[in-house]
Formats: sequence, structure tokens, C-alpha cells
Amino acid sequence: MSATAPYAGPSPIRRPVAAAALLAALVSLVFGLLLAGAGPASAHAALTGSDPQDGAVVDTAPKEVTLSFSEAIAVGDDSIRVLDPSGKRADTEAEPRDLSEGSTVRYGVALHSGLPDGTYTVAWQAISADSHPISGAFTFSIGAPSETTVALSSQEAGGGPVGVVYDIARYAAYGGFVLLVGGSAFVLICWRGGASALPMQRLVVRGWLTLTAATLVMLLLRNPYTGSGKFADAFDLAGLQSVLDTKPGAALVSRLLLLGAAALFIAVLFGTYARREDEQERKDLTFGLAVGGGVVAAGIAATWAMSEHSSTGIQTSIAMPVDVAHLLAVAAWLGGLAALLVALYRTPDIGSASVRRFSAVAFGSVVVLAATGIYQSWRQVGSWSALTGTRYGQLLIIKVALIAVLLAVAWFSRRWTGRLTDASVASAGAEGTSAGAGDASAGAEEEDAAAGPEDTSSAAPDAASDDVAPERAAQLARQRAVLTATKKKRIRDADPERSGLRRSVLAEAAVAVVLLAVTTMLTSTEPGRTEEEAAGGATAATAPASDGPVNLSMPFDTGGQNGKGTVRIDIDPGRTGSNDLHVWIDGSDGEPMDVPELKLALTLESKDIGPLPVVPDRLAEGHWTASGVQIPMAGDWKIDVTVRTSDIDQVTIDKNAKIG
Repeated sequence: MSATAPYAGPSPIRRPVAAAALLAALVSLVFGLLLAGAGPASAHAALTGSDPQDGAVVDTAPKEVTLSFSEAIAVGDDSIRVLDPSGKRADTEAEPRDLSEGSTVRYGVALHSGLPDGTYTVAWQAISADSHPISGAFTFSIGAPSETTVALSSQEAGGGPVGVVYDIARYAAYGGFVLLVGGSAFVLICWRGGASALPMQRLVVRGWLTLTAATLVMLLLRNPYTGSGKFADAFDLAGLQSVLDTKPGAALVSRLLLLGAAALFIAVLFGTYARREDEQERKDLTFGLAVGGGVVAAGIAATWAMSEHSSTGIQTSIAMPVDVAHLLAVAAWLGGLAALLVALYRTPDIGSASVRRFSAVAFGSVVVLAATGIYQSWRQVGSWSALTGTRYGQLLIIKVALIAVLLAVAWFSRRWTGRLTDASVASAGAEGTSAGAGDASAGAEEEDAAAGPEDTSSAAPDAASDDVAPERAAQLARQRAVLTATKKKRIRDADPERSGLRRSVLAEAAVAVVLLAVTTMLTSTEPGRTEEEAAGGATAATAPASDGPVNLSMPFDTGGQNGKGTVRIDIDPGRTGSNDLHVWIDGSDGEPMDVPELKLALTLESKDIGPLPVVPDRLAEGHWTASGVQIPMAGDWKIDVTVRTSDIDQVTIDKNAKIG
């Protein structure tokens, strides 16, 4: 299409406005759905076991309650609370003791002595190693179950209005990072002339402002987000100090410091660098800005890597730098895409060479994303079942599908890029300049004519006319600039290659918005690997595992001489059908103890089954066994054990166990 061809279609002024409105509507829709449909952020750590177990009935009050977790956690004074049936604290209210050994993460709290019988509630809240709050509760009973007046809040840690605002800030932080880093990289690598373009300056500065504001909000809300859930606690200085002592708090403060360096980078990029005319000086400054900006960008990316999924789990020394590379590649691709969209819609001067350079940058970013994404997927998922059966795996599948769609749209953009030329822009610039000059001279003649004879007589070279001339010259200059820009934009919009590229880039940006939202959701979702591990240990947190041997330990006291000891029972495989049963009796000194009589009975009270008697045979001193013990149905079985230590001293004890 020639430069003088008439323009057909929507107004060139309305089209970018419509495009911006479309993107804004899409952003609002996506984030609204995500925030409305998602609950509190899933965490990396999960409760895998407890002693006493959930629902257990113990004969005597334990000295302490212990909890086991799948990953490292951070705890405080009230992280584990034990409440009696009336709601009063049954623990000593001291900071939980770290009982971890090797890869086992375990914490315990001591209980008061002489606790009465009844049902006790254990409520816990902690912070996972990947910065997300976790919480839960369960009950156990001493002697026999009882009514309890304990009413715990149904709101999970990290939920409520504070959680919603915190999540919005987290999404905004990722978006600001992408615009800041990607927009700056686009200017330095692809289109150096963009440093002088006001729309490009606004894009990068808005990215910086968004990331800075979001980081401040997250820092202030970190205390209520992981604790009380009340906005008022955002300004609690003691709480803020405790946040600064944590890894996520240190990461947020480090990000703010790096954003100060980023502000200096932006000032140089759009100030000194934009005004440089000497090619060698600009080249030297480009190298310095690229090195400095790269260091700052990597540092900001590292603030996520050091406090989220890559900082815990397996191979953290590899995962953290891989995560930094992944984030930088995302920013270079998606942020550069946003910058290209702004350049195509809001500036008249970007040439085909700049678009082709971005195409090469995008290709390199995709290669890095593929390599780092495969490693991250293996590390966080670990199995096909976790890929399809966990929320993290399902989100990962959606992310891969979105990347495939984005690459397909990018292929069309690449075709338009290959057909793009700079002729229309150049001719637009020339015609726009001549048209602007002609219109300006015509405007001057019209103003002179409108002035009339009286104005002509007043055109004498006196002080007053000298004052008016500069104002008039400035007005004419502004008119020429507007006319030139309008002419160039009209001819540019009529170029079919450039219009096709703008449409395909807009489609890419729309998909990229959804992709960035899904990526942000992944950072706050429990990885599939640990979710499966926690699911495997979930039954251990509530009762003995139903897919493995059942192990029980019950103290007894017959009241006679040498009448105290412990009965240990193994039921293997602990499922419905035939089972092998082993019983060991240890005396108060821990040595094997023989007794004149030992009997067992199994009862499933919920189904009125039993008692089913079991009479084991003595195998060795303190060891009895019975084979072929039939368990007809899965359920919560009560196991009664009768121990006789003399002709007149005997006792029957019982304990519940989930079998089948």
C-alpha cells in the first residue's frame, strides 16, 4: 500500500484505546477469577504425623504433644497450642521444642501434669520454608472422649481479607517485575531509540512503581498475613521487627534496596543515555547499563528464589540459580512483548530491525524457559501421578498449554515481522514534515488575515511585537509537531504488514497475561512432589496407616507386685482379610516380661461387629503370636487386651486403631 493511500477502518486514535481496554478487561477478568476461586495459598510443608494421633484415646495423659512435618517450618511461641475441653491451655505455653532428627522435622510442646480425662484440641500454625503460612487442628482424648467447648476459627492461615490483598500484591509484584526488566531490556537490546520515546519511559517507570508499591504492601501485611489476619497489625512495630528477622522479610527488604538501584538505572537510561548523540559514547554507556541492569535484575529475581519453592526441598543449590534464570527469561519475553505492543501502537518510529532483534531475544528466552522449566517440573512434580493428580501438576499442564498457544501466535508474528519494511514510516515522516510545514504556513496566513489592517499596523518592530513573536513561533511549532505525528500515524496504521503485526502481538500479549497469572499461582501452590508425600503420610497424622502394619503401644498396671508394664502389638499387613498378630510385653524395667495369661479381642463398634476373640501362642519370653487373624471389614477397630500377672491380678486395656 502506498504512503498516500486513503486510510480505511477505525480511527487511529480509537484503535489503541480499544486495544488497551481489551487488555484491561482481560486482566480484570483473569485476576478476578483467580482471586475469587482460589482459597488461601497452599503451602510447601504439610503435617505428616502426630503423637498422640488424631482421634486417639490414650489411657494416661502424655507428657508432651509432638507434630511431624514434610518440610522445614518456622515456629513461634504460640505455634502449637493444646486446649482442654473447657478451652484453657493444657500446654506450658513455652516455645515448641525442636525434636528434628536427620530429614525428620518434628516439634513438641510439654503438657501440664495431672490433666483430667476428656477430649483435647491441638491447634497449630507455622510458616513453611517457602514463606507460606500453614495451620490445622486435631483432637485426642485422655481416658475417654468428652464434649469440648473449643471453637477454632474456620479461617485458614493466610486467608481472609488480608490474604486477598496480599495475593493481589503478589500478582502485581510479578507483573511490575516483568514490565520493569522486560521493558528496559527491550530498549537496550532491541530499540535504543526507544529511550527517547515517552510511552516506553512510562511503561518501565510504571513497572517500577508497581513492583515497589506491591513490595511495600507485602512487607507491611506480612505480619497479619502469617498471624492474626487483622489489617491493624500491619503497623505493629514488634510484629514488623519479627518479620524482618525471617527469610521472607529479608527478601522483601533486599528487593526494596535493589529497587533503589533500579531507580538510578532508569534515570540514566531515560536521561543521560537518551540524550547521548555520539555513537561511541552511547555504545560504552550501553555496555555499562547492560551489566549494571543485569546485576540488579538478577538480584531482584533472586529475592523470589531465596524465599519461595526453590529455596527448600531437594537440590536447592541448583534450583535457586535455575529459578533466577527462569524469571529473567519470563521477563525478557513477556515484558519485551508488552514493550513491543506499546511501541507498535503508541510510537511511529520503531523499525523492522528492532522488531527482528526482539524476535531473536524472544527465541533465546523460550530456549531458556524450556530448559529451566523441565528441571523445575521434575523437581516439583517428580512423578506422572503427581502431574495429573495434584493441583500443582494440573496448573503446570495449563501453563505448558498456554506456552504452546503463545508460541503458535508468535509464529504468525514472526511471519509478519519477515514482511515488515520501513518504507511507509520513512515516507510518512517525509510527507508528514512537508504537510506540517504547508499547514503551518497556511495557518500563519490565516492568522495574519484574521488580524486585519489594525493588526498589520501594529506589526512594527517595537518591544510589544518582540514579546508576541516567540509565543506565536512556539504555537506554530506545536501545530507542526501534532500534524506531523498525526500524518505519520495515519500512514503507519494504513500499512497492512504493520497492522497485521500489531494484531498478532496483541493476541500474544493477551495470552501472556493469562500465562503470567498461572505462573504466579504456581509459586503459591504446594508442589506435587510434597503433596503426594504428605498424602502418603496423612493417615499417619490421624491413625496408623491403613496400607501398612498397625503398631500399638499400651501401658498397663494390674495393681499387684511387678504388675506394671507395656504391651506392644503389631498387626501385619493391617488390612481386611488374614493378618499376622505379634504381641510383646515389657516390664517396668524395659526387659521382656512373661505373664500367665494374655487374651485379645477386636470390636468394630460402628458396625456392631465383635468382640472377635484372639488367643495368641507364646513364641518366646515376652513374645506371643497369632496367625490368620481375620478382620472382616475396614474401620476404626477397638483392640481389648487382657493381661493377668498373677492368680488374682489382671487388667483389661483397650486402644482404637484404623484397619483396612
